[in-house]
Amino acid sequence: MPDFIAPDGNPRCQWCGGAPEFLPYHDNEWGFPVDNDQRLFEKLCLESFQSGLSWRTILNKRENFRTAFHHFDFHQVAHFSEDDVQRLLHDAGIIRHRGKIEAVINNAQRAQAMVEQEGSLAAFFWRYEPDADSIAAPQTQTTSPESIALSKELKKRGWKFVGPTTAFAFMQAMGLLNDHSLSCITRDRVEQARQRFQRPV
Repeated sequence: MPDFIAPDGNPRCQWCGGAPEFLPYHDNEWGFPVDNDQRLFEKLCLESFQSGLSWRTILNKRENFRTAFHHFDFHQVAHFSEDDVQRLLHDAGIIRHRGKIEAVINNAQRAQAMVEQEGSLAAFFWRYEPDADSIAAPQTQTTSPESIALSKELKKRGWKFVGPTTAFAFMQAMGLLNDHSLSCITRDRVEQARQRFQRPV
């Protein structure tokens, strides 16, 4: 797959050429390791909202989602009521899908339970970091053994809208693997960040 040559003349992952807003997201967020529970929860929720839609749609609405869901503070979202569901169903700034909205509230409650059981969401999710030697060539797969295992465990714990493809996209974005193309100039920055990163326990 050919690289996208950015306005600075340097190659990036090919998908950066899909929309102007992709480049800053790619250069500053995608693939950099994250251990903040709120950011991890947000990303998993946004990936579930993306199911059947484009990431551009979600990215353009991300600030609206953050406002609607209290910046994805799962301790607050866990207490959302049916009134909140109705409020969100009338919020044109987000994706008005009852099942996905209710899944975020359910998953916030499951996240609270996970923190009690595991210490943090980060400690749980980072257990699924794949071995570097087992990773396929960048951006050649949409699931992996680890994302299948993660999805299965989340569903076992009562989480919703967390299939293997959603789990894999979450792992790519949150830096559990470096899936930048080999010639992308951001790949080295991500790799350095991953080397410095203290894995949560």
